[in-house]
Amino acid sequence: MSNINYLSPMYLQLREIIRTKIEDGEFPPGTAIPTEHELAKTYGINRLTVRSGIASLVNEGLLKRKQGKGVYVLGEKREHDLETLEGFSQMVRKKNAEPSFQIIMKSLRNAGYKYGKIFNIDPNEQIFYIKRVDYIDREPYSLEEIFIPQFVVPELEDIDLTVFSMYDIYDFYNIEISYSQQTLDLTQLDQSDARFLDIDSSTPLLLFINTGYNDAEMVIEYSRSYTRPDKANYKVHFKR
Repeated sequence: MSNINYLSPMYLQLREIIRTKIEDGEFPPGTAIPTEHELAKTYGINRLTVRSGIASLVNEGLLKRKQGKGVYVLGEKREHDLETLEGFSQMVRKKNAEPSFQIIMKSLRNAGYKYGKIFNIDPNEQIFYIKRVDYIDREPYSLEEIFIPQFVVPELEDIDLTVFSMYDIYDFYNIEISYSQQTLDLTQLDQSDARFLDIDSSTPLLLFINTGYNDAEMVIEYSRSYTRPDKANYKVHFKR
């Protein structure tokens, strides 16, 4: 183990090494740190010592354990107003329910003409495409397709999207969606996608198309959400 001070407990030294790697960006927010076994082997210490060092950072709120998945780096939290603009996870937790996701696909692709125009980028630039199922208390709620330019969150390829919501990731990287434009329509899915929502392809769905902007009028995210109407309840407030 490098940089050892033998007067200091080993777990505290490991804690500070991990903290430094987080601060220096070697372990970016949203990504998993090496396993206990890998850290023990790298630094020549036992796994109980590693576990103690990690536990202290979990207690500080720098790391997050996810059962069966590993230990992930949390970003610095920022205060922001989510009164009218919020992600799926925030919305669900306000209802005292538990959100979860199934990632069907996460890939990099060329923007092409359509998304190049939406994001005002060259059609040959890369964008992330994410297709996921959103659950509320383990019941399928919606199927989402999310498009994000690669340059907005280059680290997204290494982030486990079943652990962190998109708004968590935006928080970690100080990306702020200041406002969004949303349209609502009715649609249906073909059977290959409808099965993810436990419905038949003939079932009508609410289609929300959302375009999220930052303060500079740059499009940060474009998404389509196919939502089961039997699971959704939306309110709109008008003021004179």
